[in-house]
Amino acid sequence: MLTPTTYPSFVKYMGSKSKIIDFVVEGINDVKLPDKPVLDLFAGSASLAGAIGRNISFHSNDIQQYSRILSTAYAASWKTTESPDAKDIISQADHIIKRVRSSVEEHLHNYTNDSSLENFNQREANQRTLIDHKFDHKWHLFIKCYSGTWWSAEQCLWIDAIREVAEVYKDDPAYDVILASLMFAMAYCSQGTGHYAQYRDAKNSSSMNDILIYRKRSIEKYFVRKYSEVMQLLNAKPSPYDFVATAEDFSACLESFNGGTVYADPPYCFVHYSRFYHALETLVLYDFPELQVIGGVVVKGRYRVDRHQSPFCIASKVEGAFESLFRGVNRSESNLVLSYSNTGMIDLDRMVEMAGSIFEGKKMELLTMDHQHMTLGRTGTRHRDVKECLLLIK
Repeated sequence: MLTPTTYPSFVKYMGSKSKIIDFVVEGINDVKLPDKPVLDLFAGSASLAGAIGRNISFHSNDIQQYSRILSTAYAASWKTTESPDAKDIISQADHIIKRVRSSVEEHLHNYTNDSSLENFNQREANQRTLIDHKFDHKWHLFIKCYSGTWWSAEQCLWIDAIREVAEVYKDDPAYDVILASLMFAMAYCSQGTGHYAQYRDAKNSSSMNDILIYRKRSIEKYFVRKYSEVMQLLNAKPSPYDFVATAEDFSACLESFNGGTVYADPPYCFVHYSRFYHALETLVLYDFPELQVIGGVVVKGRYRVDRHQSPFCIASKVEGAFESLFRGVNRSESNLVLSYSNTGMIDLDRMVEMAGSIFEGKKMELLTMDHQHMTLGRTGTRHRDVKECLLLIK
């Protein structure tokens, strides 16, 4: 019998199952095959890896690379005597910043003396011109692409520098914790609403003052806070259970899965997660992606051209996506726990009907609970009442 363990939070995430993880694990316990692994097919923010990833053989999968990092930080990272402490990382990052600061000094601002909305917006606009700046050092992706958007140029300097230091520890078993802790710092210093669809503009004094709260936050302090917390929780040896983390399309992952219990939490609505969390993907890949351009201008969201489009978010493709999911699980001879809601892209009755035709002869059960779904907006409605469902098939 699996019992969820407490785990630290790394990112703000729409649709996260952290609030209902007991409900999810209860469903997994109902159908779990003995001595077989659990596959989290759409891991997202990796809540399930945090809750049970060290307590059973576990396979975490998501099409996004940042999810693989989060899952590994939760379920497989450990520390050695060579693993860096927060002071080591920040000292090295500070050395980098001192070396490169002079090249962007005129774009940096500490936000302590903003006297007017006009001055504030002029400074923000000045930082955004760095997207056309030529840099002579390699690790400049965030200060080039994101200054004056969700983060200030100063904050972006620290993001780039800590990311550069992280690469020094690529072979350390705590590497993923470094990146996950940097994601935490980015989330809680961002002037946005917890995701990266579009940054906010200061349209009046009230919105400017709210943005200033986040502009004044320190990337390095938030990083140290989370990294130190997690490192204290890590064991000095790896988990005794097998762990696999992949970044594949769900259908490809199911083709190679040798059977067990599949937990599937596909997207529920028409918005693509890659639109909201592209900055995390770029942090991990650090690949200087081509950004979406309209009319010769980089779009405000700074979206990657290659961002993933899920068929579960497209009305004309959602039924085909569920059919592919159900057939893939059935072929792997696995049991299934499927999370969905009554506000999803496909009607629950239709989804259950499709499952019944594919899993003919297997036991099916639909569990429901009332839940408030976080929308991550700082204004207006931040939660939406939904009926959260678990479809169990064994």
